[in-house]
Amino acid sequence: MHVGRRIRLRRTLLGMSQEKLGEALGITFQQVQKYERGANRVGASRLYDLASALDVPISFFFDDMPASGQTSDPQPPPTFHGGLSQNRKPFESPFQTGTASVFSDQEASLFSRKETIELIRAYYRIPDAVVRKRVLELVRSMAPATEPTS
Repeated sequence: MHVGRRIRLRRTLLGMSQEKLGEALGITFQQVQKYERGANRVGASRLYDLASALDVPISFFFDDMPASGQTSDPQPPPTFHGGLSQNRKPFESPFQTGTASVFSDQEASLFSRKETIELIRAYYRIPDAVVRKRVLELVRSMAPATEPTS
């Protein structure tokens, strides 16, 4: 299921439909849906194809994956590849630096929502930087204040 969520995240960040991804892989969009929902497992060769189609290293699909039996681990996940790709820098998603997530799992899941992606795209289509800043200030003023973290 984690791999499926990562597939969906990357696909939506690229603005790619399930149909387009399916065409790139030579499968139907229904099969892409099954991978994303975790209904079907993703085999090694298909994972390679997905990584190529989505322009990410294979390790991207395993970034932020909790260890077996754990729900959320604030430390980086253990390395399962035995050092084979130690020199390769992991793909950094918008809410991640290195392999440590800067957001909780709940916050990170917001980045895979369609409305979040649409909001980000619309925001960056505003050509005037001053207007963009005012929009950001407006949205912040409408949101409830967050408690300071210590």
